[in-house]
Amino acid sequence: MKIQGRNSVNEALKSDSITVNTLICEKGTSDSITALARQKGVKITFVDRAVLDKMSDDGKHQGYIADVTDFEYCDVEDILASEQPFVVVLDGLNDPHNFGSIIRACECAGADGIIIGKNRQVAVTDTVVRTSAGAASHVRIARVTNINNAIKQLREAGVWVYALDMDGQEITSVDLRGAVALVVGSEGEGISPYTKKLCDGVVSLKLKGKVNSLNASVACGIALYEVVRQRG
Repeated sequence: MKIQGRNSVNEALKSDSITVNTLICEKGTSDSITALARQKGVKITFVDRAVLDKMSDDGKHQGYIADVTDFEYCDVEDILASEQPFVVVLDGLNDPHNFGSIIRACECAGADGIIIGKNRQVAVTDTVVRTSAGAASHVRIARVTNINNAIKQLREAGVWVYALDMDGQEITSVDLRGAVALVVGSEGEGISPYTKKLCDGVVSLKLKGKVNSLNASVACGIALYEVVRQRG
């Protein structure tokens, strides 16, 4: 997998879960990123900017492209290892930019991990890593065959699971201070009915405008920080 951009490459070099095989930089570059790459024994190749432009899909490489190992997913048990797990479950999210933004929000909010499905869900790709601004290098992500079984596993482990949807109880009125998981649905279809039934409850955000829904990543970010607020 190739990742690009200053932040994404820098965080990948710092990560223990991603291995950078080769770093390709613009000629004349000498900074903390190249110094860290040398410290870690990463092969560095310096090329003209035109070469980087050809290698990049969108030209947003900022002078850095790295060849890295494919993302290493964890197990659900790894996420549950925390004393009071704080988890996000994604039900069929298929926009890589939304996924990347959610990963970034989870890392900033101190979530213990994210659970995604293998089907109907975007995987961790170079676009996701870039959109996460490097946060994907520091967040545990479990990829499971069946999201519903994963929710059952969370509940059996004592985690309270809440679906984030429009028809729920206002989120600020729900106690989210213990072990908790938030389920976020897809951009178009939301959370599947059966998955919602498996949850302990449904929470929603108070909307005061004329538009009746928020972008999935924005809604997730707001909900994450309500958990952070309650936990103090």
